[in-house]
Amino acid sequence: MRRLLTWLAGGLGVAALLRQLLRRQPLPPPAPPPATEPSTADPAEELRAKLEQARDTADDRDEFDAAEGTPIDTVEALPAEPPNSLEERRRRVHDKAQEALGQMRGADDD
Repeated sequence: MRRLLTWLAGGLGVAALLRQLLRRQPLPPPAPPPATEPSTADPAEELRAKLEQARDTADDRDEFDAAEGTPIDTVEALPAEPPNSLEERRRRVHDKAQEALGQMRGADDD
């Protein structure tokens, strides 16, 4: 008897789902984008025109750099540190770790 009720309830659920899906109205097609400017039929022509316009513009990089005070291409040299040996760097890291452990142990004892 339970199986029959289970199958009946499942069948009713599937029927209700199908009914709901079939009732839905199809979505209207999306509206076309507004035409702000007349475009050419060939997108490649638009890109070529933009590229030609970019080539024709003057190079104002020097003016921009002068306004900033420091040219973009100028890189200041960093002071050169003498390279430390691997053992010196390991010792320094080990000492910092030991100092941190001492501080943590001292805080726990308080």
